[in-house]
Amino acid sequence: MPTVVDDSEERLKELRGIVRRQAEDRPGVYRMVSEGGEVVYVGKSKRVRTRLMSYFRAVFPDEKGARIVREAAAIEWTYVPSEFAALLEELRTIKRLRPRFNHAMKHDGKNYAFVALTREPAPRLVVLRGTGGGGESVVYGPFTGALWLREALRELADSLGLRDCALSDRRMKYSDQQEIFVVPPRTPGCIRFEIGKCLGPCVGAPLAAVYRERVSQARAFLDGTNDGPIERLAAQMKDASERLEFERAGALRDKRQRLEDLRDRFDRMRFAAESLTFAYHVEGVGGDDRVYLIRRGVVRAELPAPKSKVEEKAMKDLVRKIVADTPSTSPRSIPQHEVDELLVIASWFRANPTEMTRARPLVQ
Repeated sequence: MPTVVDDSEERLKELRGIVRRQAEDRPGVYRMVSEGGEVVYVGKSKRVRTRLMSYFRAVFPDEKGARIVREAAAIEWTYVPSEFAALLEELRTIKRLRPRFNHAMKHDGKNYAFVALTREPAPRLVVLRGTGGGGESVVYGPFTGALWLREALRELADSLGLRDCALSDRRMKYSDQQEIFVVPPRTPGCIRFEIGKCLGPCVGAPLAAVYRERVSQARAFLDGTNDGPIERLAAQMKDASERLEFERAGALRDKRQRLEDLRDRFDRMRFAAESLTFAYHVEGVGGDDRVYLIRRGVVRAELPAPKSKVEEKAMKDLVRKIVADTPSTSPRSIPQHEVDELLVIASWFRANPTEMTRARPLVQ
């Protein structure tokens, strides 16, 4: 009776042999490639050979490494000078290729929350689990505590009359928009509109300019340039106290406190991002040392460690340009495309606090 050969086991044996013979224990990034040429997984390690060999020791189907390697018809890898370089290259490769196994196992969105203004005819303030999907005009964060964040944003939306619904079956419109057809009598809006906490774009109640101005006020508050919503609640609280409406005054006090806490968290987030601003010298394999110019938690430039006065001057000129391009007076929002890198770099220095001894202030 002929022996049945398991093609997957034969393929694994062949891949294992290639890794054993060709891979080296150096920092690098590896890619698992399917038979059709799809990169299904991207990983990094400071010892590529050891890491790749561990996939072949994983137990199938219980361990994810065994499941991943069984999807691969080929394994590719690229060496880099250091573990830090591997970390950055892994992130950038994942963002570029979006391998399905990386995204299936991604958990960052469960740990962090972000505040965003949506890009809609009547923008909303929303809390995102993760860095967003491209449908936001501006993203703030990262923060912890999504539930608390939602409550604070509700207070901000209430104070400014912004909608917080996710209606997809009703067109948002404004009272000064011309209609081609005869408009029927207005239907009742949601409860927030009826009790005066939303301007009501779902029923065409506000002027377009008024709603846009309220959105601008929300943006200014989040950017830290205007405390209007807090001041408005403080004035309402004072008025309620003078009218001896102490229960209402207490509720307004709690609302104001939540907005003050939100503002303070934004200030701490900005300070944390600003603290990740320095030139970071990293020793590389074979003397391939690199300097990473980091500004607000993002690598703005990478260059070989200077070995002459000419190279030192060139680096200082580059630093001055980077500082000029990202002034310290910028708002507390972080561009959406930079959030992932900020999180990765912050995690690197939390896990390796002694690496901060290699950091030097950027020359201003």
